[in-house]
Amino acid sequence: MAGTSLLTPSDIRELSNKLGIRPTKTLGQNFVGDGGTVRKIVSHAGVSEGDHVVEIGPGLGSLTLALLEAGAYVSAIEIDTVLAPALPATVTARHDRPERFAVAQFDALKLGQNELAIPPALDTFTPTHLVANLPYNVAVPAILTALEELPSLRIVDVMVQLEVAERLAAQPGSKVYGVPSAKAAWYASATRGPLISRNVFWPVPNVDSALVRLDRRPVPDADRVSVFEVVDAAFSQRRKTLRQALGSWAGTPAQAEEILLRAGIDSTLRGERLSIGDFVAIAQAKTEIAH
Repeated sequence: MAGTSLLTPSDIRELSNKLGIRPTKTLGQNFVGDGGTVRKIVSHAGVSEGDHVVEIGPGLGSLTLALLEAGAYVSAIEIDTVLAPALPATVTARHDRPERFAVAQFDALKLGQNELAIPPALDTFTPTHLVANLPYNVAVPAILTALEELPSLRIVDVMVQLEVAERLAAQPGSKVYGVPSAKAAWYASATRGPLISRNVFWPVPNVDSALVRLDRRPVPDADRVSVFEVVDAAFSQRRKTLRQALGSWAGTPAQAEEILLRAGIDSTLRGERLSIGDFVAIAQAKTEIAH
């Protein structure tokens, strides 16, 4: 384990003052200044010596340093134009292997249009883990984008708003099962992890947070775009039966019923009852009928 000095609450404030920044609601910035918390995230993600880790939104570097402490190589993505260039100096001052870290400044939602920064200690970077403290407003699209654009990822473990964690990990039939749950299930098996105290953040948020871990599994043998269109349609009118909710997507409610019958799915059910396998079956049934 490399020599590392993690950030304390006073370090967080000192760095913020030095950089002339205040955490912004726009970017969902709540910085973590508790060593126990960032180590808990690293442990929950199963990060160990030699792992290649992508971190989205490293902020001032609290979680970054804990990842490096565990022996990982870290490629960070930071949208903030002040924070991104400041990170290497923080890592160099607090970790004895700064060549294991690199950062690129861009929007993580545009991952497919940008290149990850490769730590100088490596010739090639093949990410196995995504670990991050994500703001609730971009958490789901950021996770789905990373899983789509980085096929080598095996584990995604992120700290998010409790409600987001519960939605991502929800199973069919749950009241909070919806679009995020189904789309995440296309790529991975999601499980909600431990709660995180509000008091480890600066500023203290007015919502609870939790960890959620997604373990990659083989994607279904189907067209993802087509399947996601079914998911979106099924949940666009949650209270309606599939026959009605999928009416526009299929053409008419009667055509939706024909597709559902071919897929072997009860047209009186609602979207919240369907697994990702069911959504795949519906998309494929529509294709079969069209041909």
